[in-house]
Amino acid sequence: MESMMSFASDLKSVSPLTSGCALIGGVVVLLFIKKVAISAYKTFLRPAIDFTKLGKWAVVTGATDGIGKAYAFELAKRGVNVVIISRTESKLEAVKKEIDDKKYGVEVKYVVCDYGKFDTKARDMIAKELEGLEIGVLINNVGASYRYPRYFHELPKEEIQHLLTMNVDSTVWMTEMVLKGMVERKKGAIVNLSSAAARYTQPLLAEYGACKSFIEKFSCSLNAEYSGKGITCQCQAPFFVATKLAKMRKSWSVPTPEEYCAQGIKWIGYPDDIVSPFWIHATAGWVLLTIPQALTTAHFTQVLGGLRKRGIAKDANGGVSPQKTKKN
Repeated sequence: MESMMSFASDLKSVSPLTSGCALIGGVVVLLFIKKVAISAYKTFLRPAIDFTKLGKWAVVTGATDGIGKAYAFELAKRGVNVVIISRTESKLEAVKKEIDDKKYGVEVKYVVCDYGKFDTKARDMIAKELEGLEIGVLINNVGASYRYPRYFHELPKEEIQHLLTMNVDSTVWMTEMVLKGMVERKKGAIVNLSSAAARYTQPLLAEYGACKSFIEKFSCSLNAEYSGKGITCQCQAPFFVATKLAKMRKSWSVPTPEEYCAQGIKWIGYPDDIVSPFWIHATAGWVLLTIPQALTTAHFTQVLGGLRKRGIAKDANGGVSPQKTKKN
């Protein structure tokens, strides 16, 4: 009896402020658990949608290598006819043959276009090639980065324009080409490939990071505009993937394009506007966002600064890495 009276007395001694803090803390923990559970479901359990219900065709840019090529295969595997677009006809023919050889029972059409020269003539040509196709999915994958990290004033003017054309113009105009048809049919899914470089301050990659940040904002705004019309616009922001552009080898944190797209395909068509489909990338992104920006900026400055020095040395050595020269 005495112990119960003592416990009651202890409860009375707890201040309202302490009780309020405990309550708030409990709510925060529950919300965090809910967020983790939802993320786990979306990443590991949620199935891909039936893309054939969006339209008979999908369009993939930059489709002869890396993520673009892997997405072309993923969509064909799911019964969608695919238009693959890139600049090298021989590579397009090879990818078309690879998909045809899989006998998915879909049509594969290719269009030759150099997105580095995406002028009015090129845009009109692609629009004509896509005319009359029931396009349900667009993957804007084509893009370009610096040859190596540099200060903005060190970039040649042609490289500055190339980055804008490849990363921004291609996405905007390809989206414009397919969107009207999607609106008429009241269904469709657009995926714009961005980069983790868009999420954090990127010294020595300023223009590239800014271009990818544009892709994020453009995608989010379009998703808000057209979500009520049955159309989703999603930005996928991977970290490193083992592609020619990234110049990275596969590791536990660097998936192959096929591994990335096997996860990424499950997010397409859902209302999530900015995603990092590969779960290790998503976890790394969350961790980086909890670190003070000054620290991440200092880290990227050091890492990218080292890559800049190596790039300059390689240029001075006639395009050959000094380390390779020593080994030879």
